[in-house]
Amino acid sequence: MKKTSIILSLLVALFLQYSCKKSDVLDPGFKDMQKFTIYGYLMENEEEYSNFLEILKAAGLDKTLSAYNPGGKTGGVGYTLFVPDNKAVENFIKESGQYATLADLLKDKEYVGALARYHVLNQSVASNEFPFGTFTQPTLSQDYLNVNFVIGKDTTYYKINNQAQVIKANIETSNGYIQVIGTMLKPITLNSYGWLKKNTNYSIFIAALEATGIDRTIDVDMKLENQTLRPFTILVEPDSIYKKRNINSFADLAQFVSPGRTDYKTTGNPMNLFVGYHLLTGSYFLDDLATRASNYNTFADVPLNINGLGLDIVINKYKEIFVSAKKDTTDFVGMYYDESNINTQSGAIHFINQVLRPQIPSRAIVTYEFYEEAILNEYRNTGGTFPIENPELLNTITWSGGELSFVESLDDTERAWGRDYLQIFGDFTITYTIPKIIQGKYDVYLHANAFSTQNALVELSIDGIKLGGLLDLTKGGNANNPYFRFKVGTVDFKKYDSHAVQVKSLIPGRFIWDYIRFEPI
Repeated sequence: MKKTSIILSLLVALFLQYSCKKSDVLDPGFKDMQKFTIYGYLMENEEEYSNFLEILKAAGLDKTLSAYNPGGKTGGVGYTLFVPDNKAVENFIKESGQYATLADLLKDKEYVGALARYHVLNQSVASNEFPFGTFTQPTLSQDYLNVNFVIGKDTTYYKINNQAQVIKANIETSNGYIQVIGTMLKPITLNSYGWLKKNTNYSIFIAALEATGIDRTIDVDMKLENQTLRPFTILVEPDSIYKKRNINSFADLAQFVSPGRTDYKTTGNPMNLFVGYHLLTGSYFLDDLATRASNYNTFADVPLNINGLGLDIVINKYKEIFVSAKKDTTDFVGMYYDESNINTQSGAIHFINQVLRPQIPSRAIVTYEFYEEAILNEYRNTGGTFPIENPELLNTITWSGGELSFVESLDDTERAWGRDYLQIFGDFTITYTIPKIIQGKYDVYLHANAFSTQNALVELSIDGIKLGGLLDLTKGGNANNPYFRFKVGTVDFKKYDSHAVQVKSLIPGRFIWDYIRFEPI
């Protein structure tokens, strides 16, 4: 499906099916709806939601959903409940294979508690605010839900976790929104490997994961406290794509990728490289990929190029010509949008429409915003100002001589890109070790707040070599936009490697660091 179709679907959703204007919310059939809380609305419509009401009561969430939200990102005033109707709960019980009746389910107190909390988003969200990916706030079970937009022949609808269609949208109550779903959500308990293993359509790629031993690296419980593996993204060819190339088994794939070599667990083996190239370091949903054109680091230590700025999200454009059975040609690997955005414990899974082979990468504009730091990503999901008092919390950032904080602004007028930034005060030195970047020449740009006499004057160096001259952060921005993009200088990287970007104050003060960007020349 084309990305343009997705955009059209959003328009349809906004203007026809799921209008989210406050004057256009769903009529629940009684007056003064917003005098009711989420729980009050369910009680008022008990004939439709009695089963889930029992689940909420058993989990102790009846009082929670009868009150305002003290911990939400929306100023402490909202939840979103994805509520299954009675039929959805009944179907869930029938399909469980574990519970015969609702009463049996309610006896499992621990599971019922997790199940109920999994359906409550810690944020009030109308459907026009749904991401094409993961919600910024977790559920009350501390899991993250994601959204797909599905285009049918005669309708467009939202699907939560690729499991549950939203069948009634935007019932607005005094403490948030109710989104009615036709299928009960199943908590995410599988990592990406486990999810693929349970689905028979991906057996060839699964066999490749296991032959290379990469399955052992990624088959972990991401919720364990001592877990060091970070979320990642897998791009997977369904078996049907391999079969179009007469690859009907792992043996056929091995002959295609690594003829004559069976040391698949060796890092330099072509099969090991092939599989690792399908795993991106970092979890990216389609809405993340659709906002940038960049090289993404992979487990194969060879970057993969994805460009999401056009009508389609395209992978490795111009690197290989693919010819279909009908003799049609395309010069990129594309996405199956409807099937993608699978949310697992360990990150996102997307499905691709061609066999993805490692390619010599081209340089691309790359922007680094500290997303490599897991703790900062947690702060992004919460919002606010977070002092960094323990240096051991960070892996790529070190500093001295100042007080460091991370800010995820809740102010819609904030002009930092993504509304987040690092902030340090004093006579400081701060170093950010960026991920690996393709060798070659780049112009280097620093984006920072540059409209305050409190700001510092700094110099920037890369790998210990000073780049450019003095950067005066007291000027450059203006009242409408205090941020300024400084062209610091030019670098010529001789190999594919990571690099240390250091900013040092020459005159002490404040430094608000939005991003560092490298543009090929």
